[in-house]
Amino acid sequence: MTLGYLDPIAFYLFSKPIYWYGIIIAMTVLVAYMMADHEATKRGLKKETMLDLLLLALPIAFIFARAYYVVFRWDYYSTRKDEIIAIWDGGIAIYGGLLGGFLVLYFFARRRGIKIIKMLDIIAPSLLVGQMLGRWGNFFNHEAYGEVVSREFLEKRFIPDFIIENMYIDGAYHQPTFLYESLWCFIALVILLLIRKKLAQSEVFAMYIVLYGIERFVVEGMRTDSLYIGSLRVSQVLSLVFVIGSLIYLIMLNTKYKDKKVLYIES
Repeated sequence: MTLGYLDPIAFYLFSKPIYWYGIIIAMTVLVAYMMADHEATKRGLKKETMLDLLLLALPIAFIFARAYYVVFRWDYYSTRKDEIIAIWDGGIAIYGGLLGGFLVLYFFARRRGIKIIKMLDIIAPSLLVGQMLGRWGNFFNHEAYGEVVSREFLEKRFIPDFIIENMYIDGAYHQPTFLYESLWCFIALVILLLIRKKLAQSEVFAMYIVLYGIERFVVEGMRTDSLYIGSLRVSQVLSLVFVIGSLIYLIMLNTKYKDKKVLYIES
């Protein structure tokens, strides 16, 4: 399948460019919301709960995602302050968005009298859906790619031609790290959905952290556009902390607090 180089701009509306990046993010939010809303209804929450959460969390998550990116690239934006809000050019950090979203969820759940961990368990699969689909926005924006490789290297991995063609950036072919993350999130989603009914309350979200954190640590090491603290990649550090913390929590939950576990389907 050969489509050639894809323009990041999908079309123009009243002379204003509409980017594929924005279209994909919007579709991703819709699909993730529908999935979470369906699960929330099954879990006995009021029908409007997830919509109310989405309307509150979405703008805050985007602000945090952009702020996170800008802070760790302040050496660039300090002299280009007019570009700080230019999210249509990319520069949305997933971990920043998650931190902002979780902050809203915490206060939202407390105000509604809903167990916070119940809300986290409900949205965990939707987060994987969002990350799986959202990475294709990076593809159309020609960003979030990896190190330079040969075309033969990509062909031997059975990567479709239309992806290979769009990994030719700045005169060289690059690792399609967006694709690796998207595929890994799909596999993680299938695993989580298959084992969800066998997990206890809070284990669903903890498993999400483990599955996504491992992937992010590995794939982040392949990227050429990582955010750094000194010589350390920020996302790798956070991923390592989150994975280790979640594994310790799961071990304790299944040993020291085993008798207090409540199955997810009963919570």
